[in-house]
Amino acid sequence: MILAIDCSGNLCAACVYDAEVGKELGRNVLDLGKGHAEHLMGAIAGALGEAGIAYADLATIAVSVGPGSFTGLRVGVATARGLALALKIPAIGVTTLEALAAEARQAFFNRPVLAVLDGGRGEIHAALYDELAVLRYGPAVTTLEGAAAMASDRAAVLAGNAAQRVAEAAGGAFDFGPLAPTADIAVYARLAAEKQPGEKPKPLYLRDADAKPQAGFVLPRAH
Repeated sequence: MILAIDCSGNLCAACVYDAEVGKELGRNVLDLGKGHAEHLMGAIAGALGEAGIAYADLATIAVSVGPGSFTGLRVGVATARGLALALKIPAIGVTTLEALAAEARQAFFNRPVLAVLDGGRGEIHAALYDELAVLRYGPAVTTLEGAAAMASDRAAVLAGNAAQRVAEAAGGAFDFGPLAPTADIAVYARLAAEKQPGEKPKPLYLRDADAKPQAGFVLPRAH
């Protein structure tokens, strides 16, 4: 059983997912805006209760690691790591960008997906996945113009809360996945089920000075 939690945006979300049968068993999603620390354990308890299981039945904790809300990410990741330590089970991090792209692929198979989030300060947080869901760029910071160029060049499906802005900047017709700042909570659980446990999850904070596009996708920044 996988417990997935997401505090990367306004939502405080938890769900229980049976990886063996690929089925969600219970969820609890609160639209808070703030106050994740006060409500996350209650959301988890609600999801466990709906699923009819206890903490001892869990095998993995999945958590959104961002990019997203600075405070929310810290709350979610700290809770995931704490539960994993107490229960002696692995915690697996999933980025909001890969989750948004995966949700978009549920409707658009074998298509490139560009997941884009509003990073503030005129920045776009982006990740580009090719037709086989292989990461080709990011997660990194780019400009609106840079994201628009990537979207046009790859004829990508757009997902995330900056998707419509990117489409307008590109001046073309695009297909859209979810237009929210985060994916459905069950997507995080499903992606974690496909991953091998590795390093402990930590928040993904993208900063302009730290973002280095991969070779082949270097984009000019506006001055």
